[in-house]
Amino acid sequence: MSLTDMMLRSSLALGFVILATPSGAQQLNDYPTAARVDYVFACMKANGETRDSLERCSCSIDVVATLLPYDRYVSGETVASLAQVQGERGAQFRSPEPSRAAVDDLRRAQAEAEVRCF
Repeated sequence: MSLTDMMLRSSLALGFVILATPSGAQQLNDYPTAARVDYVFACMKANGETRDSLERCSCSIDVVATLLPYDRYVSGETVASLAQVQGERGAQFRSPEPSRAAVDDLRRAQAEAEVRCF
């Protein structure tokens, strides 16, 4: 067996190991499809319902997904949504520090996505 054949076989074996390792793929795609689609629909509604906005909004959720774990994304989205409730009910989500931190993380990720994609 030649050196080239050995290198080719080693490269193929390494490629199969990388592809078979679920942790890398799962870490890059831990957001459920429905969550990604919801984000893209809302983004397109805010940025025009065009093919260009589809591309940019899809890019945006991909960037957010690389910066925030899904559970942190859900926390930020939930708190941001509940903080919009008027009166005393919404106040409990606007003031506590952990709530603000979750929303701040989400806003930072969205700002980075906007810089990269828009």
